[in-house]
Amino acid sequence: MKTLCAVFLFTFAFAVTSSGQDSGWKSVPGKIQTPWAEKIDVSNPHPQYPRPQLVRADWKSLNGLWNYAIRPKAESKPKSYEGRILVPFAVESSLSGVGRNVGKDSVLWYHTRFSVPSSMKGKRMILHLGGVDWEARVSVNGKEAGVHQGGNDPFSFDITSLLKGGGEQDLSIRVWDPTDEGPQPRGKQVRKPEGIWYTPVTGIWQTVWLEAVPETYIQTTRQTPDIDKGLVMVSAQVKNLRSGDRLRVSAWDGVVKVAEQEVSNGTAVNLTIPNAKLWSPENPFLYKMQISVVRGGKAIDEAKSYFAMRKSSMAADSKGIQRMLLNNKFVFQYGPLDQGWWPDGLYTAPTDEALKFDIEKTKEMGFNMIRKHIKVEPARWYYYCDSIGLLVWQDMPSGDLGNQWESRPGVAGKGTEKERSKESEGYYRKEWNAIMDALHNFPSIVVWVPFNEAWGQFKTTEITNWTMQKDPSRLVNSASGGNFFPVGHIIDLHNYPDPVMPRPDLFGAKQALVLGEFGGLGLPVNGHVWQQKDNWGYQSFKTADDLIKRYSSFMVTMQNLIRNGLSAAVYTQTTDVEIETNGLMTYDRKVIKVPAAKLKSLHEPLYQTK
Repeated sequence: MKTLCAVFLFTFAFAVTSSGQDSGWKSVPGKIQTPWAEKIDVSNPHPQYPRPQLVRADWKSLNGLWNYAIRPKAESKPKSYEGRILVPFAVESSLSGVGRNVGKDSVLWYHTRFSVPSSMKGKRMILHLGGVDWEARVSVNGKEAGVHQGGNDPFSFDITSLLKGGGEQDLSIRVWDPTDEGPQPRGKQVRKPEGIWYTPVTGIWQTVWLEAVPETYIQTTRQTPDIDKGLVMVSAQVKNLRSGDRLRVSAWDGVVKVAEQEVSNGTAVNLTIPNAKLWSPENPFLYKMQISVVRGGKAIDEAKSYFAMRKSSMAADSKGIQRMLLNNKFVFQYGPLDQGWWPDGLYTAPTDEALKFDIEKTKEMGFNMIRKHIKVEPARWYYYCDSIGLLVWQDMPSGDLGNQWESRPGVAGKGTEKERSKESEGYYRKEWNAIMDALHNFPSIVVWVPFNEAWGQFKTTEITNWTMQKDPSRLVNSASGGNFFPVGHIIDLHNYPDPVMPRPDLFGAKQALVLGEFGGLGLPVNGHVWQQKDNWGYQSFKTADDLIKRYSSFMVTMQNLIRNGLSAAVYTQTTDVEIETNGLMTYDRKVIKVPAAKLKSLHEPLYQTK
C-alpha cells in the first residue's frame, strides 16, 4: 500500500514541530496531551489529502488559524472577532487554542481569507467541509453559499459564482450546536460530562479545503464488489454530463491494468476482475481504480480511487447456527470498542500520524475488527483500516435520548422504542443516509449499526429494513446491546465484565449471535489520567498483571462461546476516554497497559476455534 499512498493519495510531508509562538497560538493548558500535540504545524495542520476515495491533484487546504467569535444566537455577523482558532479543532478542545463551550443560546462564528492558486483558476471551485457540528451557514464574500445540518457527514458547495475576480476571498461560517439540548445526532457529547458522556464538540472538526474541477466533473462514485460473480459494480454521479459523453473505468493491480470498460451516455459499469485477489485482515489487498469522463476521445475529468474484492454475509453452519462470514467463510470477528476521542483534540486526532496510530496498535494487538462507537471518522481513518486490514462495524451516532418510551407489543416480549418527533426522525434519517453514502466505498466496513442500547431507538423494524435495502452488501446489526427485535442479521448482547452470548434459539435462530460489548477492565495510570480522582472502569485493578490475568480468563471463556455459536465480540475499549480508564491504552496514548505481543498471543487461538 506504500505505492498507493505515493501514487495517488498526494500525502504531504508533515512538519516535525511547531510551537505556534510566531502566530500567537498555543494549546489550552490543564489537560493531558498526546505525543503528537507538539508536532502540529500551526500554519498547515492536517495537510494530507482528505478524500482518498476520489483523488484529484488540484486542491488546497484551508486549515490553519482563523478568526473566531462566540455571540448570542440572535445577533448578526460580528464586526470584530475575539481571537484566533486553529482549524480543524473544535472550539472546546485544547488544540483549538480556545477551550470554550458554546451552548444552544450562542453561535460560533469563523472567519478567514484565502487566495485561489493560479493553477486552479479558470475552473469551477468547490468548497469542501469534512465535518462541522452541527448547523453550518457558509458565506463567501458576503453571499451565502449554503446551509448544512449534520455533524457527522462531509458536505460541499460550488462557490465559483461567489468568488471575486482576483485577490483575497472572504470566507465566514456561522455554527450553531445545541449538543444534548437538541434532537439531532450527537453521539456521546453532553453539556455536563460525566461517566460515559464526554465534552461537547462544536464547530469545524475536519479539514476544510478547496478543489478545482472542470465544468463537467465526477461528483461521487459508488463501488460495490461481488466476489461470487468476479466483478465490481461502479457507478458515478457526474455533474453537467453531456450527450455523447462516455464513462471510462479501469482497475489496476499495482502498475498492471487488469480491467477496463467504457460506456456511452451512462454512469455505471460492471467491471470483471479476473482471478480476483480477495481482501481480508490477513491480506488487505486494494485494487487501484481510475475513473474518467471522456468527450471526443479525450478525458475531460478523471479521478483516482480504489476498491477491494470482499464479501460480508451470513449463513447457517452444520448445527443450524447462523454465522457471520467473510468471503463466504466463517471468520470470528474480534476487536475493541473504539470511541475515537482525544484528550487534546476531542473529535479530531492531533495529526494524521496519530489518526493512524490507534489502528496500527489495534492490529499489533491481534484484533481483526474495530467497532467504531457512536462516532464517524474522517475518510483517512477508514482508508487506514482498508490498507492495514481491520474489519469495521460502523455505528450511527445516537441522539435524542429521553424518557418518553413506549413498549412495542408483539415483539416476543422484547424491545422498547422512543417516541420521536417528526423533526427528530428527519434529522436521524437524513444523517444516517448521508453517512452510509459517504462511507459506502470503504471495504473495511462490514456491518452497519443503526442503534445502540436503545439510545433514541425508534421504528427499529422500519429503520433496519431500510438500511438493509440501501446496502445489501453488508450485514446490519439493528440494535447493539440487548434491545432485541426480530429484524436484521444480528442479535447483539452487552455484558460487563464477563463474556457471554445471546440465546441461540432467540427469534427462531435466524440471526447471528454476537457480544457487542464486554470487559471494561479499568486501570488508571498516574500522570496519564483526565482527572486525578473519580476515574472508573467496569471492574478496576491496581496492577497491569492483575488485569492481564483477568483478561486471559476471558479469552478461555471466549473459545467455548465460539464453539457454541458466537460469531463476534467487542472488548471495551481501545483507549481510556476522559474519566473512563478501561482502555488498553491511556487516553494520551503514552502508555500501553497490556503489551501488544501478549494480547496477540491471547487472541490468536480465537481465530482457530470452530
